[in-house]
Amino acid sequence: MSVRERVGPASDFLPEDGVDAAYAALATLLALVLVAPLAWLLVDAAGLGGEALDFLVASETLAVLVRSVALVAVVTVGGVAIGVPLAVLTVQASIPFRRFWTVLIALPLAVPSYLGAFAAISAFGPSGPLSEALGVPLPALEGFVGAAVVLTLYTYPYIFLTTRASLLSLDASLVEAARTLNCGRLAAFRRVTLPQILPGIAAGALLVALYTLADFGTPNFMNLEVYTQFIYSRHRAGMGGYAALLSLQLLAVTGVILAAESAIGADDSGAYASRGNRGAAELDLGAWRYPAMALPALVAAAALALPIGIFGFWLLRGGPGYELAQLTFSWSYGWNSVKVSLLAAVASILVALPIALRSATADSKLSSVTARIPYVGYATPGIVLAIALIAFTLEAAPPLYELGRDTVALVVFAYVVRFMPQAIGSIRTSTMQVDDRLVEAARTLGRSRFGAFRAVTFPLILPGIVTGAALVFLTSMKELPATLLLRPFGFDTLVTFIWRAEETGLYGQAAIPAFVLVVVSGLSMAVLLTQEDN
Repeated sequence: MSVRERVGPASDFLPEDGVDAAYAALATLLALVLVAPLAWLLVDAAGLGGEALDFLVASETLAVLVRSVALVAVVTVGGVAIGVPLAVLTVQASIPFRRFWTVLIALPLAVPSYLGAFAAISAFGPSGPLSEALGVPLPALEGFVGAAVVLTLYTYPYIFLTTRASLLSLDASLVEAARTLNCGRLAAFRRVTLPQILPGIAAGALLVALYTLADFGTPNFMNLEVYTQFIYSRHRAGMGGYAALLSLQLLAVTGVILAAESAIGADDSGAYASRGNRGAAELDLGAWRYPAMALPALVAAAALALPIGIFGFWLLRGGPGYELAQLTFSWSYGWNSVKVSLLAAVASILVALPIALRSATADSKLSSVTARIPYVGYATPGIVLAIALIAFTLEAAPPLYELGRDTVALVVFAYVVRFMPQAIGSIRTSTMQVDDRLVEAARTLGRSRFGAFRAVTFPLILPGIVTGAALVFLTSMKELPATLLLRPFGFDTLVTFIWRAEETGLYGQAAIPAFVLVVVSGLSMAVLLTQEDN
């Protein structure tokens, strides 16, 4: 009796081919459902007719386009100027406590940039706490400059981490060989090191550009009208078609950035990594090794110590809003954040499992495409996704719109679309590490396909499932635009309460929710570091 005959069908009802077909259909259907609402933007924009072109070339629209691109360019250049030197210091330079500085420098990536903006607009200005502490009136930090500074401080870790990874994979003997050919340190870095780490720098820079283009909270808090704010204002004014058209334009710019990132990621022919002396510390700073620590210390102080200090100041001494009763924080807002984020995490795992398992175990173009489709939602700015969901449910599925007005269904769905790919990646990676021979052994012992999965595969991929769920939960806790637009009436979370506090200028009321989000952000970084160590 053959193994297949003795084991029997993978299901009691379907032959294995039928199971494979049903499994592929389920994974494909789930992936398409997740991104279907985005297609409705085309329907809304088409309703403008000939007015669409006039609106796109209007001076106000072009000004927003130029301002958005300029912000992306400035933040990206600033991120490179900070991230690359910090990566070199922590990998190749002889500064003390390199591991400590590495962790500290990476932490701003986990903090929502809008919290940094919120702290900055409160700290600076003639009547701000910093002016009072220094005894010197400081100018307000807002507008284009304020947004650029804050976004740079909270996105440079993308470039720091990708550049650091490139430096760690670089064969130090290449630099040593250049030095033996009478190249100075700077010349060796320019001729040997820089060309090898350039793909890593570019990959991080493109991630910074993508984040900056899609960010909603920071430019809004800094009173800077860019794409996301322009879309939001048109939506609030009842100009749904124009909001949809702008959303498509923003998606097009996002697509250009993603295409550039993909091209650079594929073009790694110039990079060389050796199994030899990787990332060795060859830059001896001598007496400068202690002064060199000032750079990471200053960056960490601006990105971490300043907002934490301001939140602590509000909490301990009070701030604008403590003496007023119009806006009062309730811990129910924290529970609301936990509830919708937990629902999103569970839903994301349920949806991600068939997609990730199919992608990891099936070698076909369909499975590959199915796994990539959800990443469209991941790359879509939250404000665009929210507007697409509102338009789709309001015009194509009114019962779903009413459901979203009365429950958190639309909020949870948006979280799943935005962040579920994190779970797909984590589960897929864990599944690919499972030894096929273990599954085959379980099948030869009479286990069905589901039985083998339950007894062998599931316990082995459980850490990946937990990591994916944790990442979805933590990122959902921090999501601002989708929560703001899709929440039911009267439903507040930590992020929407912070939004209300900023709009009314009652900064002191935001101290507790801001601290909670900082702790949650720290946990997200802890999850990432744990995943990296494993």
